Amino acid sequence: MLRALCLLLTAALVTAAAPSAPTIAAAGGSASVTLEGRGYGHGRGMSQYGAQGAASEHGRTYRQILRFYYPGLELGSARGRIRVLLTGDTSADVVVAARPGLTVRSLGSGNVFPLQRDGAKRWRITPIDGGAGSRVSVLLSRWRTVRDLPGAAQFDAGGKPITLVTPAGTTRYRGALRSAIDGGDRDTVNILPLDSYLLGVVPREMPALWHPQAVRAQAVAARTYAAHERRTTNRGHFDVWDTTQSQVYGGRSAEHPASNDAVRATGGQVLLHAGAPAFTQFSSSNGGWTVAGSVPYQVAKQDPWDPVNRWRVTITENEFQDVFPSLGGFVRLRVLRRDGNGAWNGRVLRIRVVGTSNTITIDGDDFREEFGLRSTWFRQT
Repeated sequence: MLRALCLLLTAALVTAAAPSAPTIAAAGGSASVTLEGRGYGHGRGMSQYGAQGAASEHGRTYRQILRFYYPGLELGSARGRIRVLLTGDTSADVVVAARPGLTVRSLGSGNVFPLQRDGAKRWRITPIDGGAGSRVSVLLSRWRTVRDLPGAAQFDAGGKPITLVTPAGTTRYRGALRSAIDGGDRDTVNILPLDSYLLGVVPREMPALWHPQAVRAQAVAARTYAAHERRTTNRGHFDVWDTTQSQVYGGRSAEHPASNDAVRATGGQVLLHAGAPAFTQFSSSNGGWTVAGSVPYQVAKQDPWDPVNRWRVTITENEFQDVFPSLGGFVRLRVLRRDGNGAWNGRVLRIRVVGTSNTITIDGDDFREEFGLRSTWFRQT
């Protein structure tokens, strides 16, 4: 899923700012309200559309792009392995297609066993003994047990891609596929080198055929974001999700030669703050003004490269009532606070929904999430 191509957004954080005058007036009893807005996403860190504009229209290099969007950071390096939770595998087992060189390793004993069987179609790891052990089976004409192993277990193919079979279909992955113990449950976790992980992230976060310098900037930002999560979170058996909860990751199946070139051209490069990987958030489009965040390198400033990306949406009375059942009939919206940056006095930080039976006051980020808005930078038309 591309943030830039599909307009998917990273998770919003609340930004404190000084109050401003309301700019959305009464809707005059209308049963709906039409909003016009700018940008796609939270606006912190790098704008992906801005990076594309900087590279394609202004000749900026990926390092210049990164310096603009993440001021004060230094280039460094990060390597090692990363553990990715594969949320699409919703079953308790791990099933892979048979292939040459496939092995299974017991995490309990450390022993590795080759998995070669004439006529084998698939191999499977199933938890046994309440999740304390693992059973390895092979699909011939039917499933047959091959051996039981202590602890969790994982498939590997010596660096060659492995095809994971899930209820939704098949996906190829680099690295190992682990049946990881999560309490009494099992999760499927992909374990692979950080840069191999990036090969499956970058084309899902930015169109691979955008300007190479923009895609390189995306590669460094995404690598840094992953390294930061790996360092600062404690999720037990995994480091990152394969969704927008972290970054969208599609494995070997998602890779593209152009984005692979960008990852390899920036191999290992990350942005450092105080010697550690920084919190390099990014979004599709900031609407022409970056948003201040919780760290010193997330600053609010005008962005000359972002193409603004205007949008318009109408929210009906029924939609207001679905979100706020106690509201009654919709009467009007009233903006209580904006961040003060750019057109219309900036992004909405606090907003009031007035109804015939109740009045609801919520943060702009929450309002955006409830109604699926592309950003918090909007006004009533």
